[in-house]
Amino acid sequence: MIYDTRRTAITTFAPSLRHNSLMPVAMETASSFASPRPSAPPHKLWTREECAVVENIGRIDLQHYELIEGELVLKMGKNQPHMRAVLLLVSWLRGIFGQNFVVQEPAIDLRPEDNPSSEPEPDAIVLNRSFLELTSHARPEELQMIAEVSGATLSFDLTAKARLYARSAIAEYWVLDLTARRLIVHREPANGVYKSIVAYEEHERVATLGAPATDVCVGDLF
Repeated sequence: MIYDTRRTAITTFAPSLRHNSLMPVAMETASSFASPRPSAPPHKLWTREECAVVENIGRIDLQHYELIEGELVLKMGKNQPHMRAVLLLVSWLRGIFGQNFVVQEPAIDLRPEDNPSSEPEPDAIVLNRSFLELTSHARPEELQMIAEVSGATLSFDLTAKARLYARSAIAEYWVLDLTARRLIVHREPANGVYKSIVAYEEHERVATLGAPATDVCVGDLF
């Protein structure tokens, strides 16, 4: 099935009730955001191998789609706020980890059980070794951190993608929420979910696990 997240996204995070607080908001675990999919007629689930075949023979142009749990999901258009946030986030990360350790919008590999049916393309990744040393997609054990910049895809990024990344034991997953102007940080993956999910408002500061001594004001990423 090929579908468009613009028609299916449902906001799963209510705005914070403590805008004037000086502390980040601890969110519920990822399982609480998962909602059952509506019943639908049987449809085809895709694999990476099948996508490669149909694209190579020119049947479907998949450059605007992302394969997530067997579904071909239309990637959202990159508007000015999205591009600006990605640029600011990637520039900040490269200033900390180095040019060759931060990659913008790459396809990545997941754990063996999910890899055949999913090929996510996050907005940014931080590697634990130079990108120039890789011979294929980055594997979970080569990833320090993953980041997504989210507008209309917020619900999808907080549920389907968070599950995939947690199952692959990605230590840290950031979701920059363009609408609410906040950063939702996922950590402590265990049993397929992130045990720690914390929302930081735009006046608050946060650092990555890989560089705890260097923080950033969330508002500077918009």
